[in-house]
Amino acid sequence: MNIPLQISFRDISHSDAVEDRIREKVAKLETYTDRIISCRVVVEAPHRQHKKGTLYHIRVDLTLPGEEIVVDRDPDDHAHEDVYIAIRDAFEAVRRQLKKSLRQTREKRTKKMKPSMVELPEAPLEAEA
Repeated sequence: MNIPLQISFRDISHSDAVEDRIREKVAKLETYTDRIISCRVVVEAPHRQHKKGTLYHIRVDLTLPGEEIVVDRDPDDHAHEDVYIAIRDAFEAVRRQLKKSLRQTREKRTKKMKPSMVELPEAPLEAEA
């Protein structure tokens, strides 16, 4: 893995299994592009007065040349009581945004190249009579 990866845990004890899952997810992002400069992931379990379990919050900051993709959502789904599901959902959102960004970059590049690639024929000289 070439991407500098920083994983932080807040209000939750460090878990090697969770860290390994995050590393797997980041490695999958590398298959889309090699332009990723860095990735920061924060896993937190904010203390709230819930009657049910703790909802995990995942923040992912992915840096590309000239832009940054950030996924930071407050958990409102009780499926996020499982940290692995919260990680899956966060990285799925990052994947969608990364693919959209790459598509837009490709379209910009293609639009720039089109006028120079298509050359119009010059106006014909006066016909010889």
